[in-house]
Amino acid sequence: MTLVLTHSEITGLIDRGEVRKAVEKAHADLAAGRFQNPAPRALTLPDGGAAIPMIATGDGAVTVKLLCDLPANRARGLPTQRSTIAMTSAITGECLAILDGRAVTAVRTAAASAVATDHLARGSASVLGLVGAGNLAIEHARAIAQVRDISRIVVWSRRAATVDAFRVAVEDLSIPVESVPDAAAVVGAADIVCTLTPAREPVVRGSWLRAGQHVNAVGAPPRPDHREVDSHGMARARIVVDSFPTVMAKSGGVLLAIAEGAITEDDARTELGQVILGSADGRTGDDDVTLFESVGVGLQDLATAALVLARATEHGVGTVIDFGA
Repeated sequence: MTLVLTHSEITGLIDRGEVRKAVEKAHADLAAGRFQNPAPRALTLPDGGAAIPMIATGDGAVTVKLLCDLPANRARGLPTQRSTIAMTSAITGECLAILDGRAVTAVRTAAASAVATDHLARGSASVLGLVGAGNLAIEHARAIAQVRDISRIVVWSRRAATVDAFRVAVEDLSIPVESVPDAAAVVGAADIVCTLTPAREPVVRGSWLRAGQHVNAVGAPPRPDHREVDSHGMARARIVVDSFPTVMAKSGGVLLAIAEGAITEDDARTELGQVILGSADGRTGDDDVTLFESVGVGLQDLATAALVLARATEHGVGTVIDFGA
C-alpha cells in the first residue's frame, strides 16, 4: 500500500526541530558510510529546463526526488522549481509513499543550513542576515533561531513587498527585523549570512566579508553556471559542502571559483557530515570565515520524508492507494 501526501497535508505534519535532528543524523550517516547519496545527472528539458533525479538510500528506505528546474515558468507565473518524492522500502521494494516536494525541500534545506550554522558559526553569533526574503528566508529564520540566540534579523530583497510579507510571517519569533538597502548592508551587519536568491551572478562579494562570519550559500539553482558568492569570497572562506560529488556536479559557486583559479578541488572536499563526526575541521578559530555550500542532496529528502510518513501514519493523514490492485 502506498500513502500519497499533498503539500497542505505535509505542512501540517512537519516538525522543524525533528527535521533538523534527522538531517544532522543523515549527514553523519553519509560520512560514516551508512547512507548512499550519489551525485545526480541533469537531464535537459525544453526552454532551458533541467530534470534532476536526486537519489538516496539509508535506514531501510530508498527515495528518488525528481526535481524540475524550469526557468521559463517565471513568465508563466508558475514556480521555477517543482518536485515529487517517491519513497520505497529497501527491503521489499514496496512503494511506501509519494509526497509533494515543495514543503519537504524548503524545510530540509533550512534545516541543513541550521545544522551547518550550529557546527560552524561562532557561539556568540546573534545577528542573522538574509539576502532574499521569500519562503526560504522564512524557513531559515525559523531554523537558525533554534540553534543560535538571534537578537536581530537584517534582510534585503529587490521587492519591498516581499520584505513586508517576511516580516509578518516571522512575527511569532519576536525577533526585530530590519530592512536594509542592499546585500552589502546585510553582510556588513550580520554574524550569520544566508544567501537565498536564484542568482546567476554573485550577490555577495568576498571583499564584504568580515573575520568570524559564517555564510550559508543556499539559493542558486543547481547549475554549474549559477552562483551567489564570488570567487574571492570562496577563496576567503573555509568551505564545507553537503556532498563533494554533488557539489562537483552542480555547484556553480565551487566550479566557477575553481575555473577562475581562486580555489582547488581540495578546498571543497570537507563535507558537513565529517565536521559533525569530528573527522574533519570546520571552524578552527574565531576569526575564520566559514561557508556552507548547500546544493541540496537526496539524503535530506529521505530523512525528512521518513519523518513525515511516520507522522502521517500515526495521525491517519493522506490517501492510501493499492498500486497492485
